[in-house]
Amino acid sequence: MVKLTMIARVTDGLPLAEGLDDGRDIKDAEFYKQQVKALFKNLSRGQNEASRMSIETGPYVFHYIIEGRVCYLTMCDRAYPKKLAFQYLEDLKSEFERANGTQIETVARPYAFIKFDTFIQKTKKLYQDTHTQRNIAKLNDELYEVHQIMTRNVQEVLGVGEKLDQVSQMSSRLTSESRIYADKARDLNRQALIRKWAPVAIVLGVVFLLFWIKTKL
Repeated sequence: MVKLTMIARVTDGLPLAEGLDDGRDIKDAEFYKQQVKALFKNLSRGQNEASRMSIETGPYVFHYIIEGRVCYLTMCDRAYPKKLAFQYLEDLKSEFERANGTQIETVARPYAFIKFDTFIQKTKKLYQDTHTQRNIAKLNDELYEVHQIMTRNVQEVLGVGEKLDQVSQMSSRLTSESRIYADKARDLNRQALIRKWAPVAIVLGVVFLLFWIKTKL
């Protein structure tokens, strides 16, 4: 069964719409929603750029498609047919683009298209029972194949982002430490120059002072 549905802008991970009633029958629903948000964040960084992918997480699977800089994602039971999951997303994509396509790039607030939930709920009902004649026909439709869509594990996918975060933090720390080292090196060079030329400056100062006194007498 379809458990969760979320739509987000890929460029910045901004959530645009979701199924408002989704997750009520799922234990730890908030945990899986956090995973989805982490995935959107990764996608906004240009990671996991496959336009279609399935990601296994616990007893469920995330399926997503990316089209027109928008990610359409659903979470289903592992036993739910992959083909139906992606056709469900295709239906959402077609309607979302038709209804909101001109505004997708300009909205700034999260869930700007929350009213799209009405279409999500209506469409989800059509896909819930895999044994209906309609869905059996879709499963037998050879025009839409999903065999080549990659399936990965959520730890593997989100772990990439975590590792890149660590590399980024390490790089920032090294850059900061390099600046500190450079500042210290300049201070040491300055102190060395002072120690080297201070005696000469003192001698010249004394000579100049004596010459000045002599000229005044």
